[in-house]
Amino acid sequence: MAGYGTIPTSSAPESGHPMDFISRAKERGYSALATRRPWREMVHRHAFNLPPSLGEAYLRIRTNVAYFSMNYAIIVLVVVFVSLLWHPISLIVFLLTMAAWLFLYFLRDEPIVLFHRTIGDRTVLIVLSVVTLVLLLLTNATANILISLLVGLIVVLLHAAMRRTDDLGSEEEGAGHWYSVVGETFKGSPSS
Repeated sequence: MAGYGTIPTSSAPESGHPMDFISRAKERGYSALATRRPWREMVHRHAFNLPPSLGEAYLRIRTNVAYFSMNYAIIVLVVVFVSLLWHPISLIVFLLTMAAWLFLYFLRDEPIVLFHRTIGDRTVLIVLSVVTLVLLLLTNATANILISLLVGLIVVLLHAAMRRTDDLGSEEEGAGHWYSVVGETFKGSPSS
């Protein structure tokens, strides 16, 4: 009877089995890809026209980047990947650094502990960014990578500016997932 008011916990201990990690990675991968929008919705030919003003273009870019963020990330990564096909060493480095990012930043459940000290997310992010840049600079494909990133960014910005937003889901659904404008309030925020 002393169990009233307690929060139930899992009785099965963490086994640390490699399959558990793979299951969690698959689950997180599926949940990340679940935010991807249908490609048909993204390239619907009747949803494109020139924005009437620069302000409208900015609003379209903001809305479309929030709504199609996973699709745009996939596009940029594919452009970079394709550009590295002619630089096999850079491609291998790119794939290894992507694996490091997945395991050390995106897919881990617990903080990294090194020499009995907990390493924060910000430190992991900075170290991984610096290591990625240094390794890619050492592969002599720097110009190729920068140009491919620029091409990917231009493709994303052109699509986002030209794609009308009136047929997308509600603004709350797409807005504010990974950024917000300073001073802007959304439904569910403490100030509204």
